[in-house]
Amino acid sequence: MLKAETEAKSGVEPVVYIVDDDVEIREALLDLFLLNKRRAFAFASSAEFIELADTNAPGCLVVDLRMPDGNGIDLQSELAAKGSRLPVIFLTAYADVPTSVKAMKAGAYDFITKPFANLDLLNAVDHAIRRDQEKREFDAEVDHIRACLDTLTPREKEVMSAVVRGLMNKQIAYELGISEMTVKLHRMSVMRKMECRSLAALVRCVERIRQRD
Repeated sequence: MLKAETEAKSGVEPVVYIVDDDVEIREALLDLFLLNKRRAFAFASSAEFIELADTNAPGCLVVDLRMPDGNGIDLQSELAAKGSRLPVIFLTAYADVPTSVKAMKAGAYDFITKPFANLDLLNAVDHAIRRDQEKREFDAEVDHIRACLDTLTPREKEVMSAVVRGLMNKQIAYELGISEMTVKLHRMSVMRKMECRSLAALVRCVERIRQRD
């Protein structure tokens, strides 16, 4: 098997990563995804996956819950520690409520019991990939907003904070002890640096940062 190498950037086709120690199930899953036009790579163990896969690539992980080299939840925890954002779908023939709850609390996207309908798994994978894409787009947007925010001076940040609180220029001038004209100049600079054409857009930028924080 060739080493799975993907770039975690916009425009790259998502990857479905499969981790299962059962060779028949592993190959069946790989065939299922490839035949249904999903890009996929399969691994026999968690260690092999960690060594060979790009865990920062867009896509999702389909992993067997119980494997000789460690359970799927251990792999999920290792990915989280590495900063990977891959959504995880667990497969198991031994479903139990405590394990399911533990997996979901740890951030698992779904928990599917074997045997399962192929369509159910395909749908779960598509939903997980869509969520992953939405999360990446959100994070990229917030990173850009933070980069813009870093260009503001301390005074501009104070003015921006007052603006998004709904204060008028006259109120901001009184609160900060500066002239109303100075407030207007700072406000124009804030809008330009934050790349916002309206107050609503500026408020949205601030809310985006708060959502991730």
